[in-house]
Amino acid sequence: MDLFDTLHEQMTTVNLPLYAVTVTAVARVNTPLVAILHWHGFRRATPLALPGVDIPRRPVPGSAVQFAQPWHSFEAVDAALLDAAWQLGAWEVERVERRACSVIGASAGEALACRQAFGDYGDGAPGDQHLIDGAPDRAKLMQLAAHNGYLRWLFRPVKGGLWRALAEPDDTLDADGGRRLPCPVPPKPRRADTAGRTVYRLGAIRRILLP
Repeated sequence: MDLFDTLHEQMTTVNLPLYAVTVTAVARVNTPLVAILHWHGFRRATPLALPGVDIPRRPVPGSAVQFAQPWHSFEAVDAALLDAAWQLGAWEVERVERRACSVIGASAGEALACRQAFGDYGDGAPGDQHLIDGAPDRAKLMQLAAHNGYLRWLFRPVKGGLWRALAEPDDTLDADGGRRLPCPVPPKPRRADTAGRTVYRLGAIRRILLP
């Protein structure tokens, strides 16, 4: 599974800096993955130009991409995410594991987090205002996650991203803000309690920073 090529193709096509990339999977092997690319940029609400009227700009909607390649372990998804984040210069990768939210005792906050992980922000706005949907099974996968739980990965790219100018010093980066394979950080097994947060640290500072 090579997530990097697809993400790089999207970045080249949209040609805007990325704020973050999230990837969500139902807690069931060999189901499609949903990646959402969160862009940093603004556009006018309409191409119409009216004399004396300042038409406000709106945030560029994110891009949802569905990955249907077969996978048979969560460690394989971890490895693919780590490789992509490593090449894009991310400081770290966060993996969050969440239980089903359609069970008795689950809170409204858990249900909201599940929807947002699949790009459903529940604000009543038309989908094209906040998301360009290239994931045809997104709604079905969200319902499946509500009954089975899900995992969500997040990283913030430096190469091709907003963080190129804002990131902390990182001595592992090349001149363009990326890194060359192989990624030296191995995947970690899922948590036994199927809930929690795991952070993979990719960046490093190997020098003394003077005030």
